[in-house]
Amino acid sequence: MLRCIAVDDEALALDLLEDNIRQVPFLRLERTCRNTQEATLALQDGTIDLVFTDIQMPGLTGLQWINTLVRKPMVILITAYEKYALQGFDLDVVDYLLKPVALDRFVRACNRARDRVSPPAAADFFFASVDYSFVKVDFKDIAWVEGLKDYIKIYLHHGSKPVITRMGMKAIEELLPPGRFIRVHKSYIVSVDRIHSIRKSSIYLGEREIPVSDFYRGAVHALTRRL
Repeated sequence: MLRCIAVDDEALALDLLEDNIRQVPFLRLERTCRNTQEATLALQDGTIDLVFTDIQMPGLTGLQWINTLVRKPMVILITAYEKYALQGFDLDVVDYLLKPVALDRFVRACNRARDRVSPPAAADFFFASVDYSFVKVDFKDIAWVEGLKDYIKIYLHHGSKPVITRMGMKAIEELLPPGRFIRVHKSYIVSVDRIHSIRKSSIYLGEREIPVSDFYRGAVHALTRRL
């Protein structure tokens, strides 16, 4: 669990950031701060692992404030301006996010912070944010994933209702174990273990037909040589 604080002088931005933080299971939000003075007080006991901060704020900017810290926690910058990116990475920030931040991009930044603390473990499951709870999804249970703009549907092989969560296809593709899943279309990822047969433009998972696009046909063809 990473203990964190959020720093932004705009109330709406702070509310949105707090909502994103609460959707990441391994984060615990300890305090929200409207300026760097409040943030400095929040860091005094040395128990904060991660700071989310805006850059443009009254008084010290986020970058100036980070530079004053003697004992620095990990930092993720969230700003509306691209021009500070180089300065941010010179300060060894974990990530640099541009507002408005999509949830899947936010989660990837948080994963980078977690990986700095401990090497990523080879987990066989993940938790998907569904409504106001987190649903455990075992990789072995996934038959295929379908992308729907800002959401994905995760279909399980045992036939229960699909898990619908707000996440991009790129984010779920990076999360799934390589070798066990294959992207076959901009809107579809399938479990290699669940494939029954392959035709030129389709993959069949039992009676379910999944389209194969031209872009991914080479990867599917390579898969046939080791199925």
